Amino acid sequence: MRRLGWMCLLLLAACQTNEDRSQPDEEGEVPNSNRGMIEVASELEAPWDIEEDDELIYISEREGTIARVSSDNQIQRQPVVTDKEISQIGEGGLLGLKLDPDFENNQLAYAYHTYEEAGEIKNRVVQLKYNGEEWHEELSLLDDIPGSNFHNGGRIEIGPDQYLYVTTGDAQDESLAQDEDSLAGKILRMDMEGKIPEDNPFENSYVYSYGHRNPQGMDWDQDENLYAAEHGPTNHDEINKIEAGHNYGWPEIVGDESRNGMETPFYQTGNSTWAPSGLVVTNEHIYAAALRGEGLMKLDLDGNNPEPVTEDFGRIRDVEVINEELYFITNNTDGRGNPGEEDDKLMRYKP
Repeated sequence: MRRLGWMCLLLLAACQTNEDRSQPDEEGEVPNSNRGMIEVASELEAPWDIEEDDELIYISEREGTIARVSSDNQIQRQPVVTDKEISQIGEGGLLGLKLDPDFENNQLAYAYHTYEEAGEIKNRVVQLKYNGEEWHEELSLLDDIPGSNFHNGGRIEIGPDQYLYVTTGDAQDESLAQDEDSLAGKILRMDMEGKIPEDNPFENSYVYSYGHRNPQGMDWDQDENLYAAEHGPTNHDEINKIEAGHNYGWPEIVGDESRNGMETPFYQTGNSTWAPSGLVVTNEHIYAAALRGEGLMKLDLDGNNPEPVTEDFGRIRDVEVINEELYFITNNTDGRGNPGEEDDKLMRYKP
C-alpha cells in the first residue's frame, strides 16, 4: 500500500503543468492567493543558500557558482574556485554559503561543498575571498566530513557568539549519527579559522550536537536559542531546539518517540512530509522552506499552528529575512522537481 501511495504521488507530480503555478503580472507580482509575492530573479540553477549585503543578494548554486542579484534584479553568475573540485553528486555540490559579518570590508565568506577523494564522497568547509568577479578559496577550515549521494546536510550559519555552526547529514550510514567521534549526522561548531572552541561540549571535538539525520536549516530566536530543521525518514520531519552536547535521537527514535538521554523534537510533522531545508526565526514565527512539502511553512514560536504561507511555487530550498521581508528560493531544477519555464526563482514576500 505504501508503494502504491508513492506511485500515485509521483503520477500527480508528473501531471503538474507549468500553468498550475501562479505566474507574475507585468509588475512581477503574483496574483490572487499569493498577493504580495514579488518575483525578484529567475532562471537560477539548483540554488541552495541566500545571503545579502548592501542591497546585493548572493545565492549559491550546486554546480559551483554564486549568482549575484543586483538591486535592479539582474543576475551575474560567478565561479567559485576551490582547492578541491566541487562535485555536484546526487544532492551534493556547492551548498551552504555565509558572508562574514565584516564582508563589506574583508570580502570573506564561508562555504560548504561536496568533493571526491580516493573514490569517496566527502564534504568540507572553506573560507572564500571575493574579488568582485570570482570567489577563491582562502583557507580550508575542515575537510573529510563524510558524504554520500544523499544526506550531506550543508547549512552554515554564524551564531550570536560569532562562531560558525555547520550541519552535516548521516551520509546514508545511520550509525554515524550516534557516533560521537564521527563528523556525520551532527551540528558542528568552530571559529572563523576552523579551530575548535574551548567551550565546545566534547573535548577537542567540533561536535556541538548529534543524533541528526539530515539537518539543513538553522537560526536563533531573540533569546539566542538555536533551532534546527531536519529531514525525517519519509515523514516525521523535525524542528529541534538545540542544546550543546545533546543527542537528538536518530536513528533510535523518530517523531514524538522518547528515550532516556535523547531529545524529542520541538515540533515534528507526524505523517505529513515537509522535507524542511532553510529555516528562519522571527519575533512571531518560525518559517521553514519545504522541499517535498512544496511550500513555505510557518508555525508559532510555541510550536503550534503550522500552516503554509504559500504552496504555489514547487520545491523551496531556503528562506531569509532581508529588510523585514521574506526572501525564498525555489528548487525545482535540482533533479527532483517539475521545473517551470523560468525556474528556479528568487521570490520576495512581506508578511
